[in-house]
Amino acid sequence: MRQRLLLDRNWRFALGHAADASRDFEYLRDRSLVKAGEARGAASPNFDDSAWRPVDLPHDWAVELPLDPAGDKELCDHGFRAIGPQHPQHSIGWYRRALHIPAEDLGRRIRVEFEGVFRDSVAWINGHRLGRHASGYTSFGYDLTECLNYGGRNVLVVRADASMYEGWWYEGAGIYRHVWLVKTAPVHVAPWGVFASSLVRGGRAKVTVRTEIRNDGDESADCVLVSSLVDAGGRRVAEATSRPLSIGRRLFTECVQHLELVRPRLWSCEDPYLYRLRTRIVRGGKVVDELWTTIGVRRMEWDANDGFRLNGRPVRIKGFANHEDHAGVGVAVPDRIHEMRIARLKEMGCNAYRCAHNPASPALLDACDRLGMLVLCENRVAGTGPQVLEDLASLVRRDRNHPSVIAWSLANEEHTVQWVDTGERIGRAMKAVVNRLDPTRPVTAAVHEVTDKGFVRVVDVQGWNYIRKGDIDAFHAAHPDRPILGTEECSVMCTRGVYENDPQRGYVSGYDLNVPSWGVTAETWWTFYAARPWLAGAFAWTGYDHRGEPVKYKWPNIASHFGIMDLCGFPKDHYWYYKAWWQDRPVLHLFPHWTWPGREGRLIDVRCYSNCEQVELRLNARSLGRREILPNSHAAWMVAYEPGILEAVGRRGGRIVARCRRQTTGPAAALRLEADRSVIDADGADVACVRVSAVDAAGCEVPTADQLVRLALTGAGRLLGVGNGDPSSHESDKEPQRRLFNGLALAIVQSTMSAGTITLTATADDLRPAKIAIRARRCSPRPAVE
Repeated sequence: MRQRLLLDRNWRFALGHAADASRDFEYLRDRSLVKAGEARGAASPNFDDSAWRPVDLPHDWAVELPLDPAGDKELCDHGFRAIGPQHPQHSIGWYRRALHIPAEDLGRRIRVEFEGVFRDSVAWINGHRLGRHASGYTSFGYDLTECLNYGGRNVLVVRADASMYEGWWYEGAGIYRHVWLVKTAPVHVAPWGVFASSLVRGGRAKVTVRTEIRNDGDESADCVLVSSLVDAGGRRVAEATSRPLSIGRRLFTECVQHLELVRPRLWSCEDPYLYRLRTRIVRGGKVVDELWTTIGVRRMEWDANDGFRLNGRPVRIKGFANHEDHAGVGVAVPDRIHEMRIARLKEMGCNAYRCAHNPASPALLDACDRLGMLVLCENRVAGTGPQVLEDLASLVRRDRNHPSVIAWSLANEEHTVQWVDTGERIGRAMKAVVNRLDPTRPVTAAVHEVTDKGFVRVVDVQGWNYIRKGDIDAFHAAHPDRPILGTEECSVMCTRGVYENDPQRGYVSGYDLNVPSWGVTAETWWTFYAARPWLAGAFAWTGYDHRGEPVKYKWPNIASHFGIMDLCGFPKDHYWYYKAWWQDRPVLHLFPHWTWPGREGRLIDVRCYSNCEQVELRLNARSLGRREILPNSHAAWMVAYEPGILEAVGRRGGRIVARCRRQTTGPAAALRLEADRSVIDADGADVACVRVSAVDAAGCEVPTADQLVRLALTGAGRLLGVGNGDPSSHESDKEPQRRLFNGLALAIVQSTMSAGTITLTATADDLRPAKIAIRARRCSPRPAVE
């Protein structure tokens, strides 16, 4: 039977050198291209790696590198990390993993699967070169079967070369996603070989399942395919059995089956109901392969008048585009943090996520399926070369079963080709690949300054980047039958807890005012889209800050300001603008804070984001007036500062439905620790995110605190990383300390394989320390290679 084993633990790692062969473990003298199995240096199974550093995956070595303030524009775009063409000493990473393959596995097919390696990786097993994979974002794998030592020691080696960039943002480096060892019978379901699509009509659904079966044996094989649909309660609700299939040796076949569902429970943003598809290959009455695939049943339509419909109901896309990058970990984002990031977006009314600008982590898409988040999957780069089209095909094959995925984006802002005939030809070739592998979803492309040439002649849904970069109303009038999706919007820049631009420190005011030449404010773009129901909706840039792209200011900035949340996931003020207008529950957010020593009598710009009909502002119990809140707008007052309590009161129908207050605080007196989860799984991967703050003598959080906090961890866990959301912080993400930034910092605590209590202690000079306990509970971890 099939085994899928996690291969994340117990690797060894060392930096090589991109320009000095003598410091790159004999890579250029490797003979595995000359004679089979004759790898040299670190690629050889006999190499002594005892001096190398032990690491577990996912791993991003770039996040630990020093910064280079003298770097060129590309290095600036990548957050000034000392990696890439100017830093060959930091741009090559070697990984080695010894593994035992039992003797009884002889006769099975054994494959290693990489979810993502940045980038240009070469892999070997036991000195045999397996292959090279250039993309840093697509998943890939190699068959190891013929080159293994059964019953003995095997060594898997990976060399990653991050010397070249694929994007213009921080991209990390290394094996930054999961690795799996997959064992199957010779007759088995091919990798990404199951595709289930649904047709919903009335109270019934027809699920069409296409299954690719491979026979990697040396003899022809007869088999039967059984596909069963199982609901969330574990009950079988539909099943189909194929006629007998005969597959020649070293060949494959595709089998198409249809499953009928009566009164299906449809997947939606509000009710993300998931079924599981059980695929079994039966030979001689015995099941030789079994694979489970999570799917959702739903009806999806795009329309030029209603935009997007899900299960027959118009759904306005309220989305954010995001890179996969987080404080403390870089691009090696744990599965639980992927889920937390999606959940925090969902909490404020967001219903859609654009994977900018590359294929996403499988864990992220799994979270979107579970939580009901629509997804726009995006290809990295446009082209028709074999590598580009193979990468595009792998994206579609891997992700086409996710019910959250609603469209495929061919590319983003391809300035050279998106407006010209060459772009049309490239787009048609790419679209043909997508349609062949998934005829159920439309194709789009993220284009700015849309013309009547190029990609516009190819896509099913017109992608539009920025209302400031073209006349979208005129385009709609000229193309009344074309659905339009805002693939990127806004780009307002804000720094959490900052209310004046500060070029010296690289901070941007949080008042929804600062935009680049192509962008508009949050209020501007959403008001525009809200007034045009024929627009399907849009993805604002971005949900979270990310390293790199330090727009408005450069050094000392090493991260962007675009997020509605910072790199730690702490909300900025305009997070509440969207929360107010993207969901119906009463929202009232008052800003800025009210601790301004030395500014007594000076006017402060006070604002409220609220979906209440009316907001009253009070200072020390004195009313400063009421403001009517127009749809998609905000309320504002100019208030002379005096210490005390600033309070906003929100009313609907004359009744008070929300309050928000800001209180002048005293100096910081103590630290406070709050974990998002008090219990985590003892599986060596689960995490808790601990919010670190400082409070005054009355227990109020001090919004201006900037003390250096030292962290100590004991028990059944480890400190995975730290952060504070400061886009100009040059502190290490891996050292057990971090300075508070505008009152906050983050510590990420990860479990080990042992159950028990994890205790995190925080100390700072002249402040009372804080301590928090997190329980790592015994669990059944995912099957893994020991």
